Amino acid sequence: MIRTEEILLNVGPQHPSTHGVFRLVLTLDGEVITDAKPVIGYLHRGTEKIAENLQYTQIIPYTDRMDYVSAMTNNYVLVHAVETMMNIEIPERAEYLRILAMELNRVASHLLWWGTYILDFGATSPLLYAFREREMILNLLNELSGARLTFNYMRVGGVKWDAPEGWIEKVRDFVPYMRKMLVGYNELVSGNEIFLNRTKNIGTYTKEDALNYSLSGVNLRSTGVKWDLRKDEPYSIYDRFDFNVVTRDAGDAFARYECRLEEIEESLKIIEQAVEQFPQDGPFMAKVPKIIKAPKGEAFVRIEGSRGEIGCYIASDGKKEPYRMKFRRPSFYNLQILPKLLIGENISNLISILGAIDIVLGEVDG
Repeated sequence: MIRTEEILLNVGPQHPSTHGVFRLVLTLDGEVITDAKPVIGYLHRGTEKIAENLQYTQIIPYTDRMDYVSAMTNNYVLVHAVETMMNIEIPERAEYLRILAMELNRVASHLLWWGTYILDFGATSPLLYAFREREMILNLLNELSGARLTFNYMRVGGVKWDAPEGWIEKVRDFVPYMRKMLVGYNELVSGNEIFLNRTKNIGTYTKEDALNYSLSGVNLRSTGVKWDLRKDEPYSIYDRFDFNVVTRDAGDAFARYECRLEEIEESLKIIEQAVEQFPQDGPFMAKVPKIIKAPKGEAFVRIEGSRGEIGCYIASDGKKEPYRMKFRRPSFYNLQILPKLLIGENISNLISILGAIDIVLGEVDG
């Protein structure tokens, strides 16, 4: 009988495959993980507390920095909450610009995940291809917002400014190109024997587990739960678009991989329809007061972000700053299931399991 000594191993917070400044304290018996303790807080900014001393428009740049890979959706959930409290009707042109911005950002987010996840297994080419296409999206969003990562584009009542001339045509041209690239992604990776061995039946959990741990987004849909707020509780103008909610039943790392790749295609469908329906003219901002003051009361809204359900709760006492603000950040909730998935696993599967969850630490630490 082989005797092994228990080892305590720190993974992160500097390790690149932890997908941010995230630390895992592992207890190992040989190569088997017997305990796993996530340690977060290295990136904590206190966004919700800072917001209590800022006017609503001043809070928007802070939402960019929660999920800095998909900032447009964080922009939107904040302004959507304020607009709900103030009962503001958004101009149609602004709604379409918001949809295009959010869905382009969702594609860029999934591309970044795809490239870095395959890099975790040691393949560099997919990362370069993913960044090539992501760069095209960032250029489009840069033209629209004036920034490449922290966009600060949404405003209470609409958007910061209108789309530049020719921008819609560039978005229209991008859709068929991206579809062609998706075929190549699948040919390159999806059937690769090594990749399949490292992801199939790895990090598996059930539908019941997903619901008990409050998982959302792909982490929930990979277990067969057909739940997407864009379909089930439509907000903005998502009810005008025809697209599918992508699910898988296996609940393993490969199921989450397949879901995200297919979700890129569904986002392209929405973008394509939004471009065709885009209003030729009209305002991009509603008439709102120069200084925004939400009425006394409280509101909670939720939307479908790139990593799952993003919620925003606001309590207002009628002033220009919120009395309290709270965000439901999907990465924080999705990360909770990690110790359950790791205990009893071989350490070689650690990064495969963590990477498949798709966390952004700004969202975990808030």
